[in-house]
Amino acid sequence: MLTVRDSIHITASPEDVFAFMDEPARQTSFTPHLQQSDEVERLENGGARARYRYNLYGWDLDGEVRATDYAPPERIIWTMSGDLQGTIRWYVDPNDDGSRLTYAATYAVPGPALLRPLLTPAVRRFNEKEVRRLLQNVKASLEARR
Repeated sequence: MLTVRDSIHITASPEDVFAFMDEPARQTSFTPHLQQSDEVERLENGGARARYRYNLYGWDLDGEVRATDYAPPERIIWTMSGDLQGTIRWYVDPNDDGSRLTYAATYAVPGPALLRPLLTPAVRRFNEKEVRRLLQNVKASLEARR
């Protein structure tokens, strides 16, 4: 399993950050290489189930995410199924003048098992850059609203 984690300070309330992140259809506006994110349904816990299509080095990966832990405005933990297997965790923590948004993902590197040892370093670098850009995009979007 591969884990990628990063965080960023955002000058916005935890409630505003959480609400912004909690819209599956909005995900493509700030997640690089995410081509599609459509809400399928709202679950009993208040979270969503959504379909996604993500492009990794020209390879389209399709699947679903399901909010298995949904605690506004603190966190959403998603379980990924389909071409990507794992979890995505979003944590929103209040701080002095806004919020700290943390994005963490743990997943199995896709592809043939024999190639995974070769693919893992490249996939890690790709996703570290993706997570950093995602966080910067969320920050820019939320802070532009002020």
